[in-house]
Amino acid sequence: MLPVEAVTLRLLHIDDDARFAALVADYLTPNGFQVTHCPDGGRGLAALEQHPYDAVLLDVMMPGLDGLEVCRRIRARYSVPVLMLTARGDETDRVVGLELGADDYLPKPCSPRELLARLRAVLRRAQPDAVAGALAVGDLTLDITGREVRRAGARVELTGIEFDLLVALARRAGRVISRDSLLALAGRDDVTVGERTVDVHVSHLRAKLGDDPKSPRRIKTVRGVGYVLVRDDD
Repeated sequence: MLPVEAVTLRLLHIDDDARFAALVADYLTPNGFQVTHCPDGGRGLAALEQHPYDAVLLDVMMPGLDGLEVCRRIRARYSVPVLMLTARGDETDRVVGLELGADDYLPKPCSPRELLARLRAVLRRAQPDAVAGALAVGDLTLDITGREVRRAGARVELTGIEFDLLVALARRAGRVISRDSLLALAGRDDVTVGERTVDVHVSHLRAKLGDDPKSPRRIKTVRGVGYVLVRDDD
């Protein structure tokens, strides 16, 4: 069964500033993020134990467990990307945060647009399968390093953007990705987005993968939301 609710990008925001957290959620939600806010480090770590997240937005200055200690504990157990929010001009927090394994930092307060850009950048850099350099979904195998796709052993010739879109779908096989998020997840913010940009590229991708255009079984459309690459067990 396909998920009933579309999953785009799950962001865990750990921050004791409720007003700032509300602003972040208001801006990121229409930009393809599902934001969960936790007001302190303890509850943030508990949330990570219960649910998978695509990224963590972590404030340094919090009562109790501060952000640096939370970052240390996250890195001891998880590979999720961490973007830290530090006091403006506080170089010590930035250096320590990076040494503890934070992927990037952003001085606070910050503009929502810059926050979105930084989040997308750390997500593009986060490649949990980078060691293996390959993905497999059903009869599809993707060589990430060599940028090669094979279907049932036969090579499939794809354009650069088609390959990037397929990788984004394969990394989240079985999960619905919204049209708004797909290009960003594919690392193709350079592509000019028109009303049907993603639809056209997915249509070409389906054809090359041998998917039936009238009744696709490999890359399915979730009406009004986006696309999902179906796993064998869905």
